[in-house]
Amino acid sequence: MTDYPEKTCDIDRLIRHPKLVEAAIAGRKTQQRRDGVYAYPGETFQLEGVTFTVTALERRSLGDMTDADAQAEGYPSLEAYKDLILKMHAGMEWNDSHQVWVHHFQRSA
Repeated sequence: MTDYPEKTCDIDRLIRHPKLVEAAIAGRKTQQRRDGVYAYPGETFQLEGVTFTVTALERRSLGDMTDADAQAEGYPSLEAYKDLILKMHAGMEWNDSHQVWVHHFQRSA
């Protein structure tokens, strides 16, 4: 039994943007932040026929993010990640204390 909440969305919606799908397949993306839970550790999902396994799920604030985290998200830097997120979500403000779910994953063998 885990202490994770109920899923808020289907695992197939975890990574949708074509550039991020490409980054995951290439191994440049190993994390996905979401406001809700899309997958639990041990679950698998496919991107263009490639299988990935969720290895961890943790709750973290946006203010905890580092450049290394942004790179694991598939972006060159934290600043680039922030810029794109704010452009994608019109009217959103970056709030360092905002809590998100970090889905860690890796390509399955």
